[in-house]
Amino acid sequence: MSHLTTHPFTGRQLLLLLAGALALSALAAGLYGLARGPGGASPLPARTSGPVHDAEAVKIHDQPVDAHVDPQDRPLPHTGDPVTYARAVASSLFDWDTTTGFLPVDYTAPVLADADPSGEETPGLLIDVATYLPTLEQWLDLGAMEVAQSLAIDEASIPASWAVADEQARGQLRPGTTAVTINGTRRRSGTWDGTAAETSSPVSFTVFVACAPSFDRCHVLRLSELDNPLR
Repeated sequence: MSHLTTHPFTGRQLLLLLAGALALSALAAGLYGLARGPGGASPLPARTSGPVHDAEAVKIHDQPVDAHVDPQDRPLPHTGDPVTYARAVASSLFDWDTTTGFLPVDYTAPVLADADPSGEETPGLLIDVATYLPTLEQWLDLGAMEVAQSLAIDEASIPASWAVADEQARGQLRPGTTAVTINGTRRRSGTWDGTAAETSSPVSFTVFVACAPSFDRCHVLRLSELDNPLR
């Protein structure tokens, strides 16, 4: 968790603040250490030309990526569109297959490889992604049942609360930082006592990304707690 000069909370305190549903002003300034890093750099231009989504949802039902492909061959797209980018992050973390010989760390590798170039958010992101995939022990148990998972994205949008949070932050957020909330259906298939089985459940979460003008394209900063997204 990054240290903020304006809000010197510890990493544990910031997580407790998130769990306690902070007021939007506190959310914008302290959530996940998304503000500009140490040194109090002068503000960069607040906006550059490019795609703007505001609070309008992008409602497209994605086709799952092929989980049999080496995760290293599924890099995140080089794009300045935060919604498109967040959707790719979601697919990278949720589309996997325990029968392919790959491990959870293989599926999280593309996301971590595209983390905050400054390195400030990477330690926190490491913790975030670990909670989105099974542990190694769970993975081996799932592998014995030949479990595969995919995510059908029903909606990806910048939540209405983000505009308020950005305004209340009064310039403390890293320029180009955006929250994208994903709502979808997680599906799992496998075998149980030799019989094919399937389950599905709704899932929601928020991907925090930073795009222009901080960086020339989008990068992933942090992830919300699973099923506890910004609305």
